[in-house]
Amino acid sequence: MSPRVVVLGPPGAGKTTVGQLLAQRLGVPFRDVDDDIVARAGKAISDIFTTDGEPAFRAMEEQAVADALAEHTGVLALGGGAVLAEATRRRLAGHTVVFLNVGMAEGVRRTGLSTARPLLAGVNPRATFKALLDARLPLYREVALIEVSTDDREPDQVVDAVLAALAGVAEQQPAGQQPTGQQPTGQQPTGQRPTS
Repeated sequence: MSPRVVVLGPPGAGKTTVGQLLAQRLGVPFRDVDDDIVARAGKAISDIFTTDGEPAFRAMEEQAVADALAEHTGVLALGGGAVLAEATRRRLAGHTVVFLNVGMAEGVRRTGLSTARPLLAGVNPRATFKALLDARLPLYREVALIEVSTDDREPDQVVDAVLAALAGVAEQQPAGQQPTGQQPTGQQPTGQRPTS
């Protein structure tokens, strides 16, 4: 088994909202790795960060991603920092990965000072968000087959853009073959990114 689509991106990109809508449109189930972690740990992600620390959370996240990639057949949303684990990036090879990109100003506006997002709950959310983007943007692009900007778009417009990009990828595949994620060279298929 394998997810039909894996959705990732920074906090505030709309991974859960867009992922749920995308799953509805594709007629497949939706799963969010963050929900899996909360269910396993029996506490909120912010509580895991507070009581167990970020390294413990990242270890839980890496295992939850591995399990979900092996078990889920629909749309799978990963947490914003899941790509930090090299093992996760390796596991994503061969999957249809959609990177939902959001600019710093829009990402900060959407996330605000949310205590549910422990890495953004600091003194300067803009500086923190910029540091997250700087560290993660190359990793998102490394694993993504498709990149779609969510800035200035409603969730249904983002889903339309994702579906159009997926259709374009499918047209490039030999008959009967599903899109398979990264190209062997690590380069993205031409014309797929960015899908603004």
